[in-house]
Amino acid sequence: MIDVLAPLFRGDFEAYRDVLVLADDPRPATSYDTLLAPRAFGDLQGRFGQRYSGDDRRALVSLWAKHYIVKLLPPVMGATLLLRWRLPLSLADTALVLDEGLLPQAFRLVGKGEPFAADVSDPFELFSGLLDDHLQPLFQAMASQVKLSPKVLWSNAGNYFENLLNLMAKAGMPAERLAPGRSLLETKARPDGTRNPLFQPVQYLPITDEHGQPTLRRERKVCCVRYLLPELELCGNCPLKVKPGKLACA
Repeated sequence: MIDVLAPLFRGDFEAYRDVLVLADDPRPATSYDTLLAPRAFGDLQGRFGQRYSGDDRRALVSLWAKHYIVKLLPPVMGATLLLRWRLPLSLADTALVLDEGLLPQAFRLVGKGEPFAADVSDPFELFSGLLDDHLQPLFQAMASQVKLSPKVLWSNAGNYFENLLNLMAKAGMPAERLAPGRSLLETKARPDGTRNPLFQPVQYLPITDEHGQPTLRRERKVCCVRYLLPELELCGNCPLKVKPGKLACA
């Protein structure tokens, strides 16, 4: 555990105590150069895919990425939004610890990081380590190996990012602390004018429930393509109403 992050790991967050670690962590870790080499990454996905009857690599990569995101985002978002702590997240300076099931277990960082300057408020600067240094090269490398649109992986990240913000709010986290995260999801372009891949990953659509009462349906904007594996159906937030004959969403 990184000692400066200790205040985060209480209650529901206690499970993430040993997710961000330093070089003294005894568990074996793999560099991303090694992990993302085509042969090694293909072998990883093949072994991960043994738990499913189907073998569509696009769906397998998307599912593995979901596990990755669920492990990485809570401690990183907590450090960024609640502690205002900048973590060194560059792929070149990070190594991945896998569990026995080949799922992400921990991330070994090169150092503990440093506090953000008091005047830093731009969400893209606060999350530059996560977005630019980590997820962008990771998603590009993963998607290019299986001919999957990076939008699918970014949608996975955005879906969980938005959900986690809501969970943090329900847990009593101050709204002003969470505001940069919400702003990140509501800003269409980055400061340099390029597209923000996390822009509005979900939408809330008005529907009528089974009792005839108006309510809202939370819906992803991009399908995660898990349905390409025979035993998995469309997820509860899928934008596809009927299983398509073609992979139009990928």
